[in-house]
Amino acid sequence: MNEKKEIYLDNSATTKVFPEVAQLVMKIMTEDYGNPSSMHMAGVNAEGYVKEATEKIAKTLHIKGSSGDLAKRIIFTSGGTESDNLAIIGAAESMKRKGMHIITTRLEHPAVLNSMKELEERGFTVTYLGCDERGRIRLADLEAAITPETILVSVMHTNNEIGSLQPIAEAGELIKRIGQDTLFHVDAVQGYGKADINPVKMHIDMLSVSGHKLHGPKGIGFLYVADGVRLKPVSYGGGQQGGLRSGTLNVPGIAGMALASEMLYSTLKEDTERMYALREHFIKGLSEIGDVRVNGPISNTDENGTYIAAPHIVSTSFKGVRSEVLLHTLEDAGIYISAGSACSSHKRSMSSTMQAIGMSEDLAGSTVRFSFSTGTTEEDIDTCIAVLSDNIPKLRKFVRM
Repeated sequence: MNEKKEIYLDNSATTKVFPEVAQLVMKIMTEDYGNPSSMHMAGVNAEGYVKEATEKIAKTLHIKGSSGDLAKRIIFTSGGTESDNLAIIGAAESMKRKGMHIITTRLEHPAVLNSMKELEERGFTVTYLGCDERGRIRLADLEAAITPETILVSVMHTNNEIGSLQPIAEAGELIKRIGQDTLFHVDAVQGYGKADINPVKMHIDMLSVSGHKLHGPKGIGFLYVADGVRLKPVSYGGGQQGGLRSGTLNVPGIAGMALASEMLYSTLKEDTERMYALREHFIKGLSEIGDVRVNGPISNTDENGTYIAAPHIVSTSFKGVRSEVLLHTLEDAGIYISAGSACSSHKRSMSSTMQAIGMSEDLAGSTVRFSFSTGTTEEDIDTCIAVLSDNIPKLRKFVRM
């Protein structure tokens, strides 16, 4: 018997590590395993991997500078959550003498929203922006929310649940026009590796990234910090990375993440164009099933041709079918998807994103997320559509009226 092919469509939760990345990580773990803080040759070799990784990542962000300068701009962390915490709490504590007001959105990842809750307990005031039906903030709302006391604005690049893209460049320009000293943080965990992001041109002061979302290892990420931005550390230790993030550097993870980043950005244009085509094809197939709602942007672009949807995420509600039932039905067919954000694992309350776009509790309980990668094929999509078309009518028969 032929084994059933697995179709992995949960790439927003995590991605398969590129083989080249896995080989490099193994080499560093077993051969070049020195501590980059050590002064002997093994340590020097390890430090070389870190410097090379920093340069590779900086290149993907269009950041130039000396090796020492780039090391101040790219801070390695354990992942997106730590990067968000360091950026938000570190900036707020550093800037609080200038003001105690922060702006974010109701669409953010829990790493951002819970950081905001912590700051509210410390006496900061936080304004939470709403969005339109496509899950995009209104720039007029952002402009109205900024006050002389505003020290930080945090807006995610790509929503992890519905794939809406925020107008980051326009928001950055607006923030700096009103308050030049107001810092702008962007959670780009779902956007980096799928979009061309230029922090300097977009007026981004801090940018959070996670390695396992871009075919790199788990447990590694980075925070880009613009020149002149001062953060207060949120953890303390041996003073590595300028004292901003102490702890022995995860050299295998750093090198692996940098290689994955380099690989993704070397073929970014063709990969994103192909995934956008897959997204359109998938949504067209879903529309033929009936009683299916695509959450967030349906079209890839708006009426002006501006991309408003991520190329790799489709959030869909199947009326009359519970998300967990559909997830396991697809799993039985060898297709893996998500019944929600894996970053809020096993929590049954409706997410802030779904609340922000006005979704009912009933429809939220019928919502699943499909997310592609550079390895997703049209055959994968066609197989998924066929399985859905065959099973959705059957599952709806069991709904109690």
